[in-house]
Amino acid sequence: MNIATSKAPEVLLRGHNITRRWGGLVALNQVNVELTRGTVHAVIGTNGAGKSTLINILSGEFPPSDGRVELLGQDVTLWQQPRRARAGLGRSYQRNTIYPSFSVFENCRLAAQASQQKPWQWWQNAQSCQHSCGIAEGVVARSGLTGSRNISAGLLSHGQKRQLEIAMCLATQPQVLLLDEPLAGMGAEETDRMLAMLQELKTDHAILLVEHDMDAVFRIADCVTVMVNGSVIASDTPAAIRSNPQVQTAYLGDH
Repeated sequence: MNIATSKAPEVLLRGHNITRRWGGLVALNQVNVELTRGTVHAVIGTNGAGKSTLINILSGEFPPSDGRVELLGQDVTLWQQPRRARAGLGRSYQRNTIYPSFSVFENCRLAAQASQQKPWQWWQNAQSCQHSCGIAEGVVARSGLTGSRNISAGLLSHGQKRQLEIAMCLATQPQVLLLDEPLAGMGAEETDRMLAMLQELKTDHAILLVEHDMDAVFRIADCVTVMVNGSVIASDTPAAIRSNPQVQTAYLGDH
């Protein structure tokens, strides 16, 4: 008799009991989160719930007051952001961080080059580096920007700029993506394109999505964590979160 066995989910990033205090203010209170390959884990909550503080600690912007962060099985709690990025962590920000005067391709090539610096090869023209150029070509295509490859980034639409920012993130070859409100300010068509891209990216990444667009969250997320005043009040499937009375009272209302 053949017995089917299911493969355990591959956890790429863990936050254990993360707490952050600013003086007497507790911004995060013993928050636990796990990101597994092949999933989108959404974190939702009202302004001031602690979402941005959580993503900043996970990415290494600043350390937790208590708790631990593990990336690919390593304790990275004391690692700063550049070291975590080199180890496989990528993030986007609420505001665009692109180079508007450079082309889409050049933005991606520079991101790839930054993650694979070779200061000992100072005589080589960086633009001729086959490795970084190859990565750039790949992420331009994967992010759906091939048709805008040679356009100055500053001329892109808002949605395309957000796509480019994720493409630049991908150019660093991360396994974990931390995306801070990538859908902010988008129309319906741009949102659809972004969600399609995230759906494709999750096949080989673990994605944390901080987002206010609830319709989009429930379309794309495999797991939803709800935060209120720095604490997690629920973390479950989208269907379970929708029907959770505590979540409905605290955040979703009649949604």
